[in-house]
Amino acid sequence: MQKFTYCVPTEIIFGKDTERECGKMVKRHGGKKVLIVYGGGSVRHSGLLERVEHSLEEEGISYVECGGVTPNPRLSFAEMGVKKGIEEGVDFILAVGGGSTIDAAKAIAHGTANPGVSLWDIWTKKESLTKTLKVGAVLTISAAGSETSDSAVLTNEATGKKLGLGTELNRPVFAIMNPELTYTLPKYQIGCGIADIMMHTLERYFIPDQKNRMTDEIAEGLLRTVIDSGRMAMKRSDDYDAMSELMWCGSLSHNNLTGLGREKDFSVHKLGHALSARFDCAHGATLASVWGAWAWYVWERDIARFAHYAKQVWGIERDEISAAKEGIERTIAYFEEIGMPTSISGLGIGVLEDETLKELALDATMNDTVRLSLIRPLSAEDVLEIFRKANY
Repeated sequence: MQKFTYCVPTEIIFGKDTERECGKMVKRHGGKKVLIVYGGGSVRHSGLLERVEHSLEEEGISYVECGGVTPNPRLSFAEMGVKKGIEEGVDFILAVGGGSTIDAAKAIAHGTANPGVSLWDIWTKKESLTKTLKVGAVLTISAAGSETSDSAVLTNEATGKKLGLGTELNRPVFAIMNPELTYTLPKYQIGCGIADIMMHTLERYFIPDQKNRMTDEIAEGLLRTVIDSGRMAMKRSDDYDAMSELMWCGSLSHNNLTGLGREKDFSVHKLGHALSARFDCAHGATLASVWGAWAWYVWERDIARFAHYAKQVWGIERDEISAAKEGIERTIAYFEEIGMPTSISGLGIGVLEDETLKELALDATMNDTVRLSLIRPLSAEDVLEIFRKANY
C-alpha cells in the first residue's frame, strides 16, 4: 500500500426532503448572497428550485439564478456565470443538478474568486488557483460524484478540448442528497450514471503491482452494489432503496476512497472525453462504448488482476486466463443490459472514418505527449488501435 492522505471535508445531508435544509447549510457556511446554478427547466417544473429558494428565503439569504448548464459543461457558460457572480457580488455558489451542473458551479466559483484571471488559464494551470468561493450542491443525478470529488471538467468549444481540473479547492462544503429527486430520470440517463459510477472505481482498480486488500474490498463491494442496484433501478426508477444505493455509491466512487494507497489511471476517461468533446455524447455512454476495447487491448499485461476482478465482482471461478476473459465479457454484457453502447456506433454517431479516429487519438494523448494506462502504457498509436477496435 502506497503512502496517501485522505480528507473529504464535504458534509453529506442524505435522505428524503433534505433539500429543505439548503438555506440552513448555506447560512452555516457564511453565505449571504448566493448564485444558484442549474441546468434546464426540470428543476423548476418539478418544484425543486422553488423549495431550494424558499429555504434560502427562510434564512434571510438573497440569491440570483444562473440557469442553462448543458451536459459536458461549456467554458462559455462558466465565463457567463463568473461575470454574473462578480456583478452581483455573490459569496456562495449553489449547484442544483447533476455532475455537469456541479462542475460548472465549481468553475464559476474559481472564476468569481479570481476576477481578471482567465478561467481557461486556471483550467490549464497556466494560472495558479489559490482561492475560490464556497460551493454547495443539491444532487439530482447519481453519476459523476462531483458532489464530493476534487475534480471538475469543462469543454472549451473554441478549441474542442475537454479537460479536467483536480484540486482540493473543488470540494463542495456540503452535498444534499435526496434519492427521490432522481425518480423522474429517463432510463438512458440512469444507465449513463451507472456506467460512470462503475468507471470511476474501475479506473482506480486496474493498477498493476499493487497489494492493497482493504481498498480492493471497498472497490469490489461498491461495484457489486452498483451492479445489483443498477438492475433494480432500470426496472423501477422510483425504487427508493436502489436509487439510494446508487446515489451513495456515486459519491464514494469518485471521492478517492476506492483508490486509496495506489496510483490512479483515468485512461478510459481520456478516450471518452475525446469523443464527448467532439460529438457531445453523454459522458457515461462514451466510457461504456470504449471500455471493452481498452480491456481487450491491455488485459494480457495483467491477467492476474483481471482474473481477480472476475472472481471478486462477478463470482467467476475458473483458471486465470478464462476468468479474466469472462470478467471482461460479463462487464460488456452488463453495459448492454442497462442500455449502454459498447461500440462507437452505439453512441449514434455511426462508424467513424479512420482519419477521425487518428484525430481522437491525438486529442486523448495531448498530441502524443502523454502515455495513458499504467497496465500497458498507451501512445497515440495504441489509442488509435483501441478506437479502431471499438469502431463498429
